[in-house]
Amino acid sequence: MEIQTPLKETTDILIEEGGDVLKMCYQCGLCTGVCPWNQLTKFDLRKLVHKAQMGIVDFEDEEVWRCVGCKTCVDRCPRDVEIPYLMRAIRRVIMEVGAGIVPHSLRLSEKNISAVGNPLGEPPEKRNDWAKDLDVKTYTKGTEILYFPCCYQAYDPPTRKAAVATVDILKKAKVDFGIPDNNVVCCGESIRKAGAESLWQRLAKTNMDIFAELGVKKILVTSPHCYHTFKDEYPELGANYEIIHLSQYLAELIKEGRLKFSKPMVKKVTYHDSCCLGRYQGIYDENRQILTSIPGLEFVEMRDNREYALCCGGCAGRLWMETKKGERMSELRLEQVFEIGANTLALSCPYCMANFNDGVISMGKAEEIEVKDIAEIVSEAL
Repeated sequence: MEIQTPLKETTDILIEEGGDVLKMCYQCGLCTGVCPWNQLTKFDLRKLVHKAQMGIVDFEDEEVWRCVGCKTCVDRCPRDVEIPYLMRAIRRVIMEVGAGIVPHSLRLSEKNISAVGNPLGEPPEKRNDWAKDLDVKTYTKGTEILYFPCCYQAYDPPTRKAAVATVDILKKAKVDFGIPDNNVVCCGESIRKAGAESLWQRLAKTNMDIFAELGVKKILVTSPHCYHTFKDEYPELGANYEIIHLSQYLAELIKEGRLKFSKPMVKKVTYHDSCCLGRYQGIYDENRQILTSIPGLEFVEMRDNREYALCCGGCAGRLWMETKKGERMSELRLEQVFEIGANTLALSCPYCMANFNDGVISMGKAEEIEVKDIAEIVSEAL
């Protein structure tokens, strides 16, 4: 057995980087028991937390990059230890201080975000190409709502369908909205969880300056990741906006009678709860209300749903890291979709969309199920 000496200096720097929650953990091990990784492989989260407490974290161990920040452990923890904050602190020591190795694919995404403002490395001037034929206006002072599509919905062809559908819905509901120009950048939510704190602050300040110049007060988003960081993290830097996720807004428009469904939809649909929308924000009912209000649609629940929903595996930078075949949470979740015989998987998150699109292809199930954003389903039914 290898004997290691506790290093107070390591613990101190973890606390300095935001990991002071490690002091609250009393090593019950419940986090390891509920972590979704342990349905696929072995990940001893309790042991990693204890190493942090002792100051003996191996910053070159690939295990420090495994946590997806899904908050399953936080919801079950008897002391409400925010383990994702600790994992973020560990990664900050690597990213900001240079104490370890950053996975190559994650480093590439970080460089893309830093250089051109989006993780895909696409030209900033093409950010709004998805909307060029939609006759949608650029946000100006006095416009009621700024619709902010995330980077994937701006650049990734399968995912941008959600942004196109959102514009269609907002127009039909006669909403006064506009989209930002090409100067906005990634919201930075996931790269912050991956440890790049200084980059996140730069991104946030860039967007905040643009929003301030335009007098933005209300922001509508289709990404739970944008929702979380605009609502809960940008205020750390002085921001103050009303943030609305599309699922909340659609449920409100339907209730007010501003959206009326005219096309019956013969589909057996199940819904996947995004971690950032569900466990982070407690938003569970709205998307279910939307789906069940569509004529002809049969809504069915998966075995694990709401606060017990399995993560897709895409948050906290994992979307940009390689995951071995057989260790993909998205495939584990898709098995639950097939169990209930649903032919449509409804989502409300671009990261989930990217992971599940890859999952149905890698599992050879692309002909058996369609993966659609809630906005696409609603647009089709109008």
